[in-house]
Amino acid sequence: RRTAVKLVALDDLYPGWDGLAAGSGYALARVLLPRTRGQAASWQRWDWERERYDAVEVCPSGRALVLEGSGALTPASAAVAAVSVWLDAPDGLRRRRALERDGETYLPHWDRWATQEDEHIRRHDPRGLATRVFDLG
Repeated sequence: RRTAVKLVALDDLYPGWDGLAAGSGYALARVLLPRTRGQAASWQRWDWERERYDAVEVCPSGRALVLEGSGALTPASAAVAAVSVWLDAPDGLRRRRALERDGETYLPHWDRWATQEDEHIRRHDPRGLATRVFDLG
């Protein structure tokens, strides 16, 4: 049986290169919590070039939704998720994939973003919150 799923990437919600925690909170408030109340999720996508929120996206309450990205799994999001997944990959693999995806755009921001990811992991232990863990190494 196939189910239509709305994929919500946190890359579309982070408010800039210093916004991992803010994007995580925004996803909880605008995407996940409305669905716990039977409401549609509604959020604005971050425009990286203009450095501001822009286009509005909506996911109806009855449609399956997958939220993915660094910062997605916190105690608050795990409490409302049907399934929570942690993908663990070595730093070298993560860096290579990010640079292949975003090229030189990401390179000058790698260290500052990695610091935010490390803080998120230290603070929230997303691996420990996950109902499913996959090692990509």
